[in-house]
Amino acid sequence: MQGRIFFAAVMLSATLSAMAQQNAATYDEATKVFRLDGGNVTYAFGVNSRGELQQLYWGGRIGISDRVPAAVPAREWASFDSSYTNTPQEYAGWGAGLFIEPALKVTFADGNRDLVLHYEKYESAPDGFNVVLKDIKRQVFVTLHYAIDPESGILARSATIENRESQPITIEQAAAAAWALPAGQYTLDYLTGRWAGEWTLTQEKLTPGARVLESRRGSTSHQANPWFAIQAGEHPDENGGEVWFGALAWSGSWRITVEQDQLDGIRVTGGFNPFDFGHVLKPGERLETPVFYGGYSAHGLGGASRLLHRYEVAHVLPHRVGAGDAAAPKPRPVIYNSWEATEMNVNEAGQIALAEKAAALGVDRFVMDDGWFGQRKTDHAGLGDWYVNPQKFPNGLKPLIDKVHLLGMDFGLWVEPEMVNPDSDLYRQHPDWVLNFPGRPRTEQRNQLVLNLARTDVRDYMLGFLDKLLNENDIAFLKWDYNRNWSEPGWDQLPAAEQKEVYVEFTRNLYWVLGELKKRHPKVEIESCSGGGGRVDLGILQYTDEVWPSDNTDPFDRLTQQDGFTYAYTPQVMMAWVTDSPHWLNKRSTSLTYRMLSSMQGSLGIGANITKWNDEEMASVKRLIAAYHQVQPTIVQGDLYRLISPRNGSEFSATQTVKRDKSQSVVFAFIHSTQEGRGFPILKLKGLDLKTEYTLTPIEGAAEKGSLTTASGAWWMNHGLVMSEDFRGDFQAAAFRLDKK
Repeated sequence: MQGRIFFAAVMLSATLSAMAQQNAATYDEATKVFRLDGGNVTYAFGVNSRGELQQLYWGGRIGISDRVPAAVPAREWASFDSSYTNTPQEYAGWGAGLFIEPALKVTFADGNRDLVLHYEKYESAPDGFNVVLKDIKRQVFVTLHYAIDPESGILARSATIENRESQPITIEQAAAAAWALPAGQYTLDYLTGRWAGEWTLTQEKLTPGARVLESRRGSTSHQANPWFAIQAGEHPDENGGEVWFGALAWSGSWRITVEQDQLDGIRVTGGFNPFDFGHVLKPGERLETPVFYGGYSAHGLGGASRLLHRYEVAHVLPHRVGAGDAAAPKPRPVIYNSWEATEMNVNEAGQIALAEKAAALGVDRFVMDDGWFGQRKTDHAGLGDWYVNPQKFPNGLKPLIDKVHLLGMDFGLWVEPEMVNPDSDLYRQHPDWVLNFPGRPRTEQRNQLVLNLARTDVRDYMLGFLDKLLNENDIAFLKWDYNRNWSEPGWDQLPAAEQKEVYVEFTRNLYWVLGELKKRHPKVEIESCSGGGGRVDLGILQYTDEVWPSDNTDPFDRLTQQDGFTYAYTPQVMMAWVTDSPHWLNKRSTSLTYRMLSSMQGSLGIGANITKWNDEEMASVKRLIAAYHQVQPTIVQGDLYRLISPRNGSEFSATQTVKRDKSQSVVFAFIHSTQEGRGFPILKLKGLDLKTEYTLTPIEGAAEKGSLTTASGAWWMNHGLVMSEDFRGDFQAAAFRLDKK
């Protein structure tokens, strides 16, 4: 028996070694086929007989010896759909009768708009390639960048467009990448919403035509998010089946177009939103697109999201400098935020009183929200004037920060750097600094205007005041807000033909400021907030440590929002606050336990007016925060399984997370309203090691009387976790941990 085990171990080791030794990126000179292998994924494309770069395969990993056939152009379909438009190209220019969504559309100085890109050359890159395309006549070059993650198989793609013509060209449309799937039956998944109602998972059968997912708002938006998933078949499956998914790393206006073409193939093209877009490239200039990530899973939507979560934590989120080295992202501190307790009526004494209560709960970080700066008494004034209000804080912020530190917490602060109130010193001095069209009205929203961050003087001002604020105060965290969308996106500093470059340069400068702050203050952490989830994407997450998913903190609504959010983004970044009851939005009353457990599924925060909590409530929350600290790494960085979805009006919901080494698991269960005496469904757990024994410990609630508390992973996955008969009623919640014996 021991011999067989040893032999199996040797064979497994040899297999893993062979996979590791296989190059992630290979090129077959004979067939002109490029191949990328990572995780359980293979992606292949090749140069066809016309010189076009053609996608060949994207799916489960194929054998090392399996030779992908050479690229053959698709057939013509009568005289109306040429082979050119039917062939799934990696990056198609608009020209030569292309009728599907182009990756690149340009206008040349002489008025010509025809662009046909052919393969020119390639060079190897880490875990991938840089492949150069060129127009068949003109000196326009496009370098396609490919890099595959060896562990997850997630592919990062982007493009660099270069003008080597003697005259400027205007880019009217530029994608980061285009993806293709063969003809078949598919289901499209994407995320939609509105303010206070973000992260709705929408699922629909793919049919002929195009589904456009986009933001024209200057930022990512609440209304749609730059993520998609496509499932094989017409019936969505959480746990099984093939899924192709993608996420665009861009925090400005964006568009993803999903098409079923005339031959039933699927095309997905994403990048800058071409609406009102026009980027002039002078001779020798380049435009770099965002990165468009794509992945594949054979284990349903759940498997796709688990791959994406791991990739985000390992490769997207900032790795902050710790004690002399760059460390992987750690679980987020449990925060207290002052907004619901004080709104803008902040002062030193009131914030210290809140900090003392927060420290007694076991909170790690105290965050003072809006109202501390300029003449900020209401939202009508003060934005742009980033000095400490001397009436509210006559001794500056230092006494408050020192007290917070003395209480064992670090200190965070709310800012909204990209905005200005017309009633501010900054606007009175620089009315030209906002997005505007001269001579046209300036539309205010929330009594504020958007600073034109595309301007270098605005960019430098923003970096300057933030750098000064952080140099003068021991601040560990910035809650970076952004409370409106664009209007009148003019930039009259530039010639008329170049003013639309504001769409790219604004976001590039935002990233630049965030990057400079990281260099100068490497330990300062930042949250991306935009009136909730209006700026969440893999672009902003390269510079920020967490996001605010929604201003709606109703714990029942959050179950559905968190469910949708986690299809695209890791719970590591998903801030979830416990706030007051009845909730301000829905007037719904829920217990403190229900609110806590709803929020403990993400990165926990307290946002209630804790000065009103009694001793029993304080003790209950303190106990649950302590329990959360013990299992937080598993919750936010483990593998997430959605056991019962809260979507579609279900009266029950449940989630489970499993630590990567399978030594621990955490289970949450929720009841909306028990109906007709139904008990809670048996929870058949997932992801555990079948042979390992796990001990069940309640965090809140109880299992069925007399049921096993220590059993194998096989027991918990096949027999399941049976809830107590008493687990009934309205807005009930329970949580358990399972630990390896």
